[in-house]
Amino acid sequence: MRRALITGITGQDGSYLAEFLLAQNYEVHGVIRRASTFNTQRIDHLYHDPHDAGRRLFLHYGDLTDTGVLTALIDKIQPDEVYHLAAQTHVKVSFQMPEYTGQVTGLGTTRILEAIRQVHRPIRFYQASSSEMFGSSPAPQHEHTPFHPRSPYAAAKAYAYWMTINYREAYGVFACNGILFNHESPRRGETFVTRKITRALASMRLGKQKKLYLGNLETKRDWGFAPEYVELMWRMLQMDCPDDYVIGTGQSNTVRAFVEKAFAYAGITLAWVGSGVQERAIINNFTSDWKPYFKLGDCVIEVDSRYFRPSEVEHLQADASKAHSLLGWQPRVTFDELIAIMVDYDFKYLGIDSPGQGITICKVKDFSYTNHDFTLQQQDDRDMS
Repeated sequence: MRRALITGITGQDGSYLAEFLLAQNYEVHGVIRRASTFNTQRIDHLYHDPHDAGRRLFLHYGDLTDTGVLTALIDKIQPDEVYHLAAQTHVKVSFQMPEYTGQVTGLGTTRILEAIRQVHRPIRFYQASSSEMFGSSPAPQHEHTPFHPRSPYAAAKAYAYWMTINYREAYGVFACNGILFNHESPRRGETFVTRKITRALASMRLGKQKKLYLGNLETKRDWGFAPEYVELMWRMLQMDCPDDYVIGTGQSNTVRAFVEKAFAYAGITLAWVGSGVQERAIINNFTSDWKPYFKLGDCVIEVDSRYFRPSEVEHLQADASKAHSLLGWQPRVTFDELIAIMVDYDFKYLGIDSPGQGITICKVKDFSYTNHDFTLQQQDDRDMS
């Protein structure tokens, strides 16, 4: 039985990866931070009582700023594979906490790589790199596109990327960078724009929220489905030689397009009026389900400059030709299906019938990863983005 260690196991990617590896008959160990409240909602359905025989998921306290603990954990667990997903991942927050972001997102990677080097064991290492590293470099972006980070988060990720390559070349560590473009799911944090939109839709459908506030509507991103991407993390570490791969769908859409499609799927057609920070969306048409709370012409979306970044990344779009060729991968869930999955989840969580247009959260293509998502506990709904 192979043994894997996952940092960031309680996040979106970590929880899906844990499910995937357990299905592959791995023994899975996860690193979690000590807090006064539990933050394990995404993996509670996987966890068993420590006294149960035969369990294969184990959690350990640790922190990416603590070199001693990280080294001791890797030495104790003796993993065959390490998936390093933990980081301060919110781009807007990284402008407010640049030093902390560098300590965790950048130096945290170095600490784990050094721990792997010191235990003298053939451990395979996956580094969760980010498309944000490309910044203002022209799209589409591939493995040889120059980086131009536009945030402290992206700069920290670029540092971690090069440290991963350095440990591969200097010490022979089997270390891979997965340069993942945006990937979403019902487990996405509520302060990220995609989940912020679908969660707001569900609240509006119940009359609990009247308006949604967003930042730059013209930003373009390459959005994929998270469970697909964690499978690619695993595939990278099964290759004969370590390498770096761009992962994305090859298609990009604006935030505006995401909003329009999400609202349309839920039964509202939007019309845009105004421009710049004065732009807003009003209801142009809607189904009868919305009539108790809204009427034609109601403003449901406004632009708020507080959500603008100091420096913006305008266009990210993956050229994943290398992954297609060497990893044998093609994206399966489309942009429209991804939106439907997320809207369906947030509606169902609040007890509302899914808009349902032939797509349900548990029957998308050949994925079964989302079967447990309806049991997740809703996190704090304050908008910190």
